[in-house]
Formats: sequence, structure tokens, C-alpha cells
Amino acid sequence: MLKKLFDTQQEEINYFFNHVDVETAEKLLRMLYECPGMIVFTGIGKSSFVAQKIATTMASVSIKSLFLSSVDALHGDIGILSQNDIFVFISRSGETEELLQLIPFLRNKGVKLVALVCEKDSSLGKACDFEMILPIQKELCPFGLMPTTSAAVQMMFGDILATELMIMNELKIEDYRMNHPAGRIGKRMTLQVKDLMLRGDRAPICRPQDNVMDILVELSNKQCGCMLIVDESKELKGIFTDGDLRRLLQSHGSNALSQSIEEGMTASPKWTTGEHLAFDAMKAMESDQKHPVTVLPVLEGKKVVGIIRMHDIIQSGV
Repeated sequence: MLKKLFDTQQEEINYFFNHVDVETAEKLLRMLYECPGMIVFTGIGKSSFVAQKIATTMASVSIKSLFLSSVDALHGDIGILSQNDIFVFISRSGETEELLQLIPFLRNKGVKLVALVCEKDSSLGKACDFEMILPIQKELCPFGLMPTTSAAVQMMFGDILATELMIMNELKIEDYRMNHPAGRIGKRMTLQVKDLMLRGDRAPICRPQDNVMDILVELSNKQCGCMLIVDESKELKGIFTDGDLRRLLQSHGSNALSQSIEEGMTASPKWTTGEHLAFDAMKAMESDQKHPVTVLPVLEGKKVVGIIRMHDIIQSGV
């Protein structure tokens, strides 16, 4: 039964994409892009939740938008509106009385009115300055009553508009980052390597001429699974990992402990800087699935200033 519903909903969504009037959608997009004021969304019932989501999505990408309750609008909230604004109604039928009651009062404010409806020749569509039909055949609900397909189509259409407006406004990643300071998105967009890296005495550092026996205690105590090999100027020469130690023992046996560290190190390892995002550092560690790494040296210029571990990035919530 579930598979049948999946297939049915896919057919209904495809119907929308096959029948939507792209030319009208482009006109609406241009109108929203050129809006000198705010883009305000409203709806009733399930459409109100869709309206809220679209409004907050647009706001998150620096588009001046907000959700306004149609009930509260009639009790003073329309005072925030001006003739520079666009007011968008979201409704499946376009016959919802609570929405239609708003029309004359919004007209008095000089607001431009847009109707996003799923049915042609609706009262709401006729009363607004601009009508966009979001075509559907039927709701997924067996009674054809519960907003299912219509809500999905409304949400997708709003997300597509928000995404294209973001592209048209040339929103930069730095702007997006500033709009999302909290939560996982915020951490991924703001937390830098320098915020999580081990530095100073906590970083496992040795010289190329040190022998393996001399660094074993340091290798264990620093709990990084590696040693960073630097020269007198602290420039990075290589990295010596637990895996390198095992390979050295396999090839040299007990004599491995008297070998110099540079004989077993990996020269020119991956590295990062303190200003890079921790999320980007994590992606760099995972970039080679055949040879993933769990640590990265942190450089300033050519000098080692610390080390960042995959464990610490994951623990941070990124």
C-alpha cells in the first residue's frame, strides 16, 4: 500500500511540473525581485504553515519577507504594511472566507496582491492583482480533502522562488553564514579550525632526526595518533602516524625503534590553516575514501601552529 502511495504522489508531483505555467512564474519572480518593500505571506490552515516556511526561508537568504496571520492582520497587524509591499495569499481553493475578507483593507493600504492557488477561476485569484495557478490533479488523501499534494506543491514552488531569488541577489556564502549563527548550520558555517585545534604544548611535535624510541611516549601521551615533524624554524616536513609505526615495525622488526623518524614519516601531508572552516577541514580529511585521515596539521605560512583532530570536530557538533 505504501509503495502505491509513493508512486501516486510521484505522479501528482510530476503533473505539477508538467503543467505549471513557467512564463507566469517568471513574471511573479521578477515582481518579487523588484519589490521595493517586504514580501508578506499568509494562509489559512495547512497553507498557513507553508506560508510561514516560505517566508522564513526567504528571510534566511536576506530577502525581506515575513508571515502575517490573516486573523491578526484584521486586528491591527496590517499597520506594518505599505504600498511598497507585496502581499502573497497561499490557498488551495482560493475561496477561503478569512482571506477574502482581507482584500478591501489591503487595497486601502495600496499593497500589491498576489494569489497562489491550485484552482482556476477562484474568487481570490480574481480579486488579486496577480494570480499564479499551482496545478494539481487531486490530493493524495483518499477523500480528496486533506491538503497533501497541494501542500507539497506549494512548498516546492516557494522553495524554488526563494532559491532563484537568492541566486539573482548574488548572495555570498559569508552572508548566508551571518544569517545562521546557531545550530548545526551555524556551526558548519562559522566554526573555524583555530577554534578547535590543539596548539602549543598540546600539539605532538618532533624533529626529523629523533628516533622512534624517543617519540613513543609523546606519541601516546598527546593522543593524536601521530607526530608532526618540523625543522628548526617549525616548518612542516612530514607526519608520522600510528600506521607508519606499524609499517616500520613490519619492515624492520625490533630495529625499527632505532630508526630516525624521518625514515618512516609521510612527507608533504595534507594540512589546513586556522582560518579555514572546521567543516571544510573535516571534508578534506574524508576527501580520499581509500586513504582517509583523522588529523590535519595547522599551518600559519609554512610554520606549524597546531593540529586539528576529526574527533574534536565531531564532538563540536559540526
